[in-house]
Amino acid sequence: MDYKKSNAPSTTITWDTNQMSATTQNIYETVMIISKRANQIGVEMKEELNKKLQEFASYTDNLEEVFENREQIEISKFYERLPKPALIAAQEFVEGKIYYRNPVKDVQVEEDE
Repeated sequence: MDYKKSNAPSTTITWDTNQMSATTQNIYETVMIISKRANQIGVEMKEELNKKLQEFASYTDNLEEVFENREQIEISKFYERLPKPALIAAQEFVEGKIYYRNPVKDVQVEEDE
């Protein structure tokens, strides 16, 4: 996913808990859904950053020779300026872009039928 094009806020904002929990009818379930998605986003972003930084890796054993690569610094700064994974996940949840299901509720529905 391209997180650069996300319209998530870059700073923390206040969300209406009634609006957030409207689809699940449970604020705690909503928070769990957002947190699990935030973990997925965080892992994806970290893997992407590591792949980009791996291109600049130096495999020499000389500890005295430490140098900074300008491109590497710019890549790191770019990722630091991106919205945090929790903000991206919350925005995705509000926009209805997250698919989720609750196996416990699925079992209860089947038993009622």
